[in-house]
Amino acid sequence: MPIIKSAKKALRASTRKRVFNLKRKDAMKSAIKDTKKLAADNKASEAKKSLSAAYQAIDKALKRGVIKKNTDARKKSRLSAQIKKAS
Repeated sequence: MPIIKSAKKALRASTRKRVFNLKRKDAMKSAIKDTKKLAADNKASEAKKSLSAAYQAIDKALKRGVIKKNTDARKKSRLSAQIKKAS
C-alpha cells in the first residue's frame, strides 16, 4: 500500500480508471462475439449490421487506450474476413 499522499491519490484514480477500462473491454469482446456468432450461423445481413457495432466498440477501446492501434486493425480485419467468408 502507498504511504505518500500523491501515491494514495494515484491508486484511487487508477482503481476508478480500471473499472471504466474493464467495461470498455467487456463491451468490445461481447460485440465481437455476437458478430462472430452471426457470421458462423450464416446470417450475413445481421452480421453486417452487428459489424458496425463491433467496429464502434473496438474504436472506443482504442480511443481510451484499452487496446493498441495494431490490435484494433487486426480485430477489424479478422471480423470483416469472417463475414466475407460467411456470405
